[in-house]
Amino acid sequence: MSTGETPRFTVGLVQMACGDSAAANVETAVDLIRQAAAQGAQIVCLQELFCSRYFCQREDAANFELAEPVPGPTTARCAALAADLDVVLLVPVFERRAAGVYHNSVAVIDAGGALLGRYRKTHVPDDPLYHEKFYFTPGDLGYPVFETRFARIGPLICWDQWFPEAARLSALGGADLIVYPSAIGWHPAERDTEGAAQHDAWRTVQRAHAIANGVFVAAVNRVGHEGPPGGGLQFWGGSFVCDPAGRILVEGSVDGDEVVLAECDGGAVERQRRGWPFLRDRRVDSYAGLTARLLDGAVRQGLESDRRDGERSR
Repeated sequence: MSTGETPRFTVGLVQMACGDSAAANVETAVDLIRQAAAQGAQIVCLQELFCSRYFCQREDAANFELAEPVPGPTTARCAALAADLDVVLLVPVFERRAAGVYHNSVAVIDAGGALLGRYRKTHVPDDPLYHEKFYFTPGDLGYPVFETRFARIGPLICWDQWFPEAARLSALGGADLIVYPSAIGWHPAERDTEGAAQHDAWRTVQRAHAIANGVFVAAVNRVGHEGPPGGGLQFWGGSFVCDPAGRILVEGSVDGDEVVLAECDGGAVERQRRGWPFLRDRRVDSYAGLTARLLDGAVRQGLESDRRDGERSR
């Protein structure tokens, strides 16, 4: 094995339907985590906001009562489970940071039960039935990568999966595996006309992150209908893992509680990047414009002036 190469590791994704009882949801998740470990999973990831139904379909201040601190009850339960099963757990939490400050977070618990830290969702949507800006403050921890016993993991969350910058920074931070806990589904009125295209776009953009960065990517999504008949959201499941070439290794069903398991050859990261050396060939001197909202007017002029100044100084 080459120096720094990650050995094989097995990822288990837990997709499930959620009900009204947080306690029942947690017990379902615990049972599925145990199943994943029994099947050989070393890294187990739960779906976004797994303790509850997806409450962001409407703005209701009462839902802040669902939040908890990190560390807190859910991370304590999962830390004990990680120690018992000797697995890494990625545990999404509705995090109460302080009065009036809440985050959509993922706690990373190493095999043995140590809480390594957390990631706070950076890109927060505000769309019909996805009113997350009402609940969540954007993350302020950057894009941390966690050195777990089995792999270097970059956790991101749902809406983050549409942004190539987040995946790239996770890869630059050393991630072998990027994981996206998700809660994504169809508006029932759109399913017949737009559903196939939306689902294909969701898979395609994440496969593209794997290819562009030479990393494994895993997405874990909930299943089931939540909301009134004829309305709400139909979550499409389909949790999957793809390799650094973007090939789907395993994919879950569209409607079932299950463990989706994939064995990943860590050496594939090194081999893929040797053959397709995108990180080597990046022109970091030419990307200053990425920090601007748009390249228009004074912004473009300022970047051009900075470029000329840089050339004169060389």
